[in-house]
Amino acid sequence: MKDRVIICETCAAAGARPRGADFAGALRDRVAADPELANVEVTTTACMNLCEAPVAMALRGAGKDVYLFSGVEPDTDISDTLALLGLYVASPDGAITDARAAGRLRHCLRGRVPAK
Repeated sequence: MKDRVIICETCAAAGARPRGADFAGALRDRVAADPELANVEVTTTACMNLCEAPVAMALRGAGKDVYLFSGVEPDTDISDTLALLGLYVASPDGAITDARAAGRLRHCLRGRVPAK
């Protein structure tokens, strides 16, 4: 199983259109261009129940901790997301002990489910 980043395609700010699918597309292009992220699959899903703070995103991988984020800003957080993915891919068990490289996203973390 590849490491996956899952992005909500349905949540949106009041009166705005959903932006998750566009964010996933842009992220997919950037991931495909980075050989260090060759093991990352970018997917979308319907509602992740974090509608109050769009866009929601999760990281998961076989035998790894699962992370859940909300409040991801598609226009400004793509570089931080790539840095976060680099940390996740580099960790055998998915544990990210120092998330400073992920910039603003470290403040968007809503939950972690330990693999063990």
